[in-house]
Amino acid sequence: MYNELINYIRELYPNQNPIQLHAPVFHGNEKKYLNECIDSTYVSYVGRFVNLFEEMTAEFTGAKYAVAVVNGTAALQIALQIVGVENGDEVITQPLTFVATANAIKHVGAEPIFIDVDLDTMGLSPSKLSDFLEANTFWNGTHCINKISGKKIKTIIPMHTFGHSCKIDEIVSIANKYNLHVVEDAAESLGSYFKDRHTGTFGIVGILSYNGNKTITTGGGGMIITNDESLAKKAKHITTTGKIVDKYEYVHDVVAYNYRMTNVNAAIGVAQMEYLNVILDNKRETALLYESFCRKNNIKFYSEPINCKSNYWLNAIVLENRSERNRFLDFCNDNKVIARPIWRLMSKLEPFKDCHKENLESSEYLEDRIVNLPSGYRV
Repeated sequence: MYNELINYIRELYPNQNPIQLHAPVFHGNEKKYLNECIDSTYVSYVGRFVNLFEEMTAEFTGAKYAVAVVNGTAALQIALQIVGVENGDEVITQPLTFVATANAIKHVGAEPIFIDVDLDTMGLSPSKLSDFLEANTFWNGTHCINKISGKKIKTIIPMHTFGHSCKIDEIVSIANKYNLHVVEDAAESLGSYFKDRHTGTFGIVGILSYNGNKTITTGGGGMIITNDESLAKKAKHITTTGKIVDKYEYVHDVVAYNYRMTNVNAAIGVAQMEYLNVILDNKRETALLYESFCRKNNIKFYSEPINCKSNYWLNAIVLENRSERNRFLDFCNDNKVIARPIWRLMSKLEPFKDCHKENLESSEYLEDRIVNLPSGYRV
């Protein structure tokens, strides 16, 4: 099986050696817009490309507002702050995610609670979320309180793993029942839809990421998206050092951050957005080719879940166990085909090992078996 799959990947990516997991692609106006940016001298966070990138992102996702920031982690941190998460609060999330999700919770002084994922989405399980909240929380008239810790639970962060949407409508419904906000970690799912609605737009706030290995990149960058005007204004204010507009004076009314995306990064983002649909079509074609090959060769390929149109950011296969996973990873990388495992569970990492966790059997199953295959744009 290993040899056949490696040879097939080489057929898909004949012009790469080694074959990268997800290399960025620059086929449009990136250099042109960068030159315009440099010539204008507006290379920091003030400039036309920042505003244009925000407008294009809002239009593409269907969100009313978009605020561009330096990276996805900062976007998630600010999203938590603007919905009212404070020091000592708790935030429910999934253990099967990139570390940025858990880090952002810690950055605002809160503690994560890890609830298991569903096997068919790799995202936060609505049924297990509901079970936890029903058994372990009560309403004190103002907040949802964790009976175990005595702390306030403020927010739920589901993550759309590898661009596959979780059952986000069910999660939002449960959150509403318990008066909790949903902040969507859609860092990996630009161009993904659940029931014809873009991921990141179901919760009160969503975030996107443009790291170098994402579907499109700005080199480094993130975006906060929301339909709430007051939250958008607050996000923009506290990511721009909390500065009050004044003709001459430097007036800042809150402890804030210098988190705004630069015009240089946004110039790349604008160019990338211009052919995002071409990239998405190319990646979907790759996923369907993988799916067909895997079906013929009795390999379990991770297809988009029901009601989901995925961007297939990273294609994934499911192997028999951890030992087979490790053998396959060694074989791929020894043959200059870059493959990787899924993340180690957050609950097993040193900064989060003492955080509350429920039964995580599905997350542990996937941790042992998932391998990501090369998934970038094919020339």
